[in-house]
Amino acid sequence: MTVSKSLRVVQTPRPNLFHRSFALKLITAMYRPPIVPEIDPQELARKLRSAEDFVLLDVREAWELALAHLDDPRLVHLPLSRLARQRNAAFPQDLLEPDREIVVICHHGVRSAQVTAWMLEQGWRRVSSLAGGLDAYARSVDPSTGLY
Repeated sequence: MTVSKSLRVVQTPRPNLFHRSFALKLITAMYRPPIVPEIDPQELARKLRSAEDFVLLDVREAWELALAHLDDPRLVHLPLSRLARQRNAAFPQDLLEPDREIVVICHHGVRSAQVTAWMLEQGWRRVSSLAGGLDAYARSVDPSTGLY
């Protein structure tokens, strides 16, 4: 190969495509939240007015309950901090049924989406997250729920 004195040829190793594709997948997973089934506030309002058999799982912390809440006999409070420590053991026995319909709620919908994704990974089949959380519900359906 003839090279002019002003140019320098440098051999670079070929990029390892396996590592590049793995890194791309890792970065993509970090910035793309898991896709979880969601229920919008209006649909939750319809379900709450009905006699449907489902569980409303509130994963907010105890101090948040005084600031905004739903009054419904189907509501079960299970703080995310307890769920993180105890995992499946934190659930009441009747919620361990994989076909039980469960709507997970939190303040803005982030924690409920995380819990919903985890529950789906654990084998629950009928679980969804309240889109926008209790905040969206209070703003679009029932302001008496409370905002914080």
